[in-house]
Amino acid sequence: MAKEQTIRVLVAKPGLDGHDRGAKVVARALRDAGMEVIYTGIRQTPEMIVEAAVQEDVNVVGLSILSGAHMELFPPIVDGLKKKGLAEVLVVAGGIIPDEDIPALKKLGVKAVFGPGTPTKNIAEFIRKETSNN
Repeated sequence: MAKEQTIRVLVAKPGLDGHDRGAKVVARALRDAGMEVIYTGIRQTPEMIVEAAVQEDVNVVGLSILSGAHMELFPPIVDGLKKKGLAEVLVVAGGIIPDEDIPALKKLGVKAVFGPGTPTKNIAEFIRKETSNN
């Protein structure tokens, strides 16, 4: 019987947003759910996030943002992943993202957006389900 592969998740804070409590809570919850989590820390450029995803060979990139710059920062991350051959990497987002921006983010390739108060169990279950489909 083959051993189930551990899901590798990169949790990243793009842009100048200095608040990372939520990202750390999600990172810990995903670790507790049996995933391997790499946390980049705050103030990451899109290029730094893409490079970290390549270096760490991740299955998932979780982007946490509170600054409102998601429409400027997420497209170069998703495009960068595609250009590096990581189009199959699951991209999810969390933080303060207005409902009206979610359809555009999903069209871009962000598979899910988790707002404040989302139970971490739901995030872990979503990631597990989506990565098992690939």
